[in-house]
Amino acid sequence: MATVGKAAGLLLALAVTGAAGYQVGREREAREQGAAESGAVGASARDARVETLGAGGAQALRVQDGPTSFTDEEETVIRVARMASPAVVSVSTGASSGSGIIVRRDGVVLTNAHVVGNADVVEVGLADGRRLRGQVLGRDPSLDVAVVRIRADGLPVATLGDSDRLVVGQRAIAIGNPLGLERTVTSGVVSAVNRSPRGLGLDQLIQTDAAISPGNSGGPLLDSQGRVIGINTVVIRAPGAEGLNFAIPINLAYDVARQVLETGRIRRAFLGIEYRDIEPQLAEQFGLPVEEGIIVVYVAPGTPADRAGLLRGDIIVRLDDAAITRGGDLRRELRERAPGETVTLTVVRPAGRTRLRARLADAPQY
Repeated sequence: MATVGKAAGLLLALAVTGAAGYQVGREREAREQGAAESGAVGASARDARVETLGAGGAQALRVQDGPTSFTDEEETVIRVARMASPAVVSVSTGASSGSGIIVRRDGVVLTNAHVVGNADVVEVGLADGRRLRGQVLGRDPSLDVAVVRIRADGLPVATLGDSDRLVVGQRAIAIGNPLGLERTVTSGVVSAVNRSPRGLGLDQLIQTDAAISPGNSGGPLLDSQGRVIGINTVVIRAPGAEGLNFAIPINLAYDVARQVLETGRIRRAFLGIEYRDIEPQLAEQFGLPVEEGIIVVYVAPGTPADRAGLLRGDIIVRLDDAAITRGGDLRRELRERAPGETVTLTVVRPAGRTRLRARLADAPQY
């Protein structure tokens, strides 16, 4: 019978190489100096009279009395850009910068945790040119979401959509500040939902082919009605692959904001391990008894995992009744559990399978 005794070599190999196959373009953006483009959509080079039809945010655009005309698809992108761009902001720590979106009139801004880093105060640049002090209220690195508050009157606010109702193939429009070029618009579709790319440490992501470049992190992904459906977070760059751009679903991101605003903190269930996904080729190479699951590479002392008896080299294949085939499965299951809840872990060891009971704790605060 193959054993997990060979797992030590696997642990060393994984520690050196990380998850193979991707170069992850997680953004550490440096702000460029120089003139920034403040318009959401550039004016046409030709004179044309634009007539707005309808009322409120649902206005449609038609160009009359001029040689320029737009397709329905172009009109959608133009309308969404004009609706949403005023609420798109830049977020800078001085050492790095990215984007954000104002989601409440009292100045709540959503952005990425990796954009604000460990900063408690950031500079937020508004579409009208104002530069304001932003207080970082909270961050959740496990979701790559941060909540920032600014104090100002007359703030524009984005409309939030429902990321649980997304359909693959629907229009997706990204707005952000790539390389300091403010409120840049790109357009594509929702390529997939509920993605958990290997090596990212993030799951339940929206995949889109709307271009996301350094500086777009933290900016909104929008639907054809101008509603925010995601917070742009990361690009995967792999040989021969393009359009692998990902956003955090807005329902997950706003849940972080809700917790921060209501309780002043983010509560997440915590197990206390580091792990790597098992892939079939690695299982074959190291003689592992399973081809799917996660292998424990570190157990933090004094954590629920440590108290439950989890060991380095253990392979977790189930949490209660849910199969754990990769890290994204474990993260998703833990998000659905509350601190203090007890779970049963099915673990594969050289002697066979065993079950361990772990009482989850509060995740550390950042």
